[in-house]
Amino acid sequence: MRRLVAALLFSAATTLLRAQIVELPADDFTWVNLRTADPSLSFDLRYATSNNIAHQPIYPANTQPMLRAGVARKLMLAQTHLRRAHFYMRVWDAYRSHEAQARLWRLSPTRDYVANPSDGGGSMHSWGVAVDVTLLDEWMNPVSMPTDFDDFTPAAMLHYIGTDPAVRWHLRILQTAMGRAGFYGLRTEWWHFTTNDWKRYVPENLAKLMGSRPPS
Repeated sequence: MRRLVAALLFSAATTLLRAQIVELPADDFTWVNLRTADPSLSFDLRYATSNNIAHQPIYPANTQPMLRAGVARKLMLAQTHLRRAHFYMRVWDAYRSHEAQARLWRLSPTRDYVANPSDGGGSMHSWGVAVDVTLLDEWMNPVSMPTDFDDFTPAAMLHYIGTDPAVRWHLRILQTAMGRAGFYGLRTEWWHFTTNDWKRYVPENLAKLMGSRPPS
């Protein structure tokens, strides 16, 4: 009976949330706010808090999770895959301004984990084509994952090296959903995913790209 009730509640919540999802702009390059794009997503923007590698806020407290519309569509598809498996996604980071990236680099200049904003194209986050995410259960509680956010140790590698079967299973669920939606992972950060068509969003002039901002 408890399983039946839980299934009915989950089905009702899924139907309600699907009805609340906003139709995104047709132009894939338009900036969209993930909070309004898909209310079923959960958010904990770590760089707007002190709970990150810098131990201090990098973003203003009112920062919104922004992505290019084409990338947001893929993220919503990944969320749909997760919800079918009775899981949800929590977003730790989305768009990151060039200024925020520069500040993060000054506080944690570790090339294997933080992109130098002055070296090449900088961070994929600054292009609006990458997200940092983790997994929640159907009751919106965090599940066991390899590490916390910004854990710059071998334990955070894309391919899990631990022995906990639950962690391995949860990571597989997240990676499968993101892969099916059109994202690929980062070797050193299991939580980081970039859209596989990111080159579409890179203009010929990288300087102009880094200067582009989502609406405030």
